[in-house]
Amino acid sequence: MDNIENSRPKRLHRGDIMSPEKRSAVMSRIRGKGTKPERLIEEALAAMGYSFETHARDLPGRPDFVFREARVAVFVDGDFWHGYRFDEWRLKLSEKWEAKIEGNRWRDRRNHRLLRQAGWRVLRLWEHQVAASPKRCLRRIDRLLTQTATAPVD
Repeated sequence: MDNIENSRPKRLHRGDIMSPEKRSAVMSRIRGKGTKPERLIEEALAAMGYSFETHARDLPGRPDFVFREARVAVFVDGDFWHGYRFDEWRLKLSEKWEAKIEGNRWRDRRNHRLLRQAGWRVLRLWEHQVAASPKRCLRRIDRLLTQTATAPVD
């Protein structure tokens, strides 16, 4: 009879190489807003003449960029913190960090759903997408704003 332990995927995490104090110091320097990808998109949107809010506290998930008139919310998410291709690398994390990232992913899905239910169009840009082609990301935002502006009103 197969052992249940043998049927589970093996965790690849081998423990932290930093002391708890060092890890805490490193983690405290990670920004929640004003990241390099966000600043890049923000500067380009401003240069294009768009008017927007950042990190609107009254909306689910506090979207990075909010275009109220068009009802468009844009998130610029870090690949690690928001779990891009999470299933490919989740077993490399400790159980604690796996649960943290999974919680972030669950919260992102909930916020996306809440925004959509409230009539918002939501665009999620990943950190690696902004790094690879900021222009393509800006075209996606521009296209969504243009579609929204020309959409018939119910």
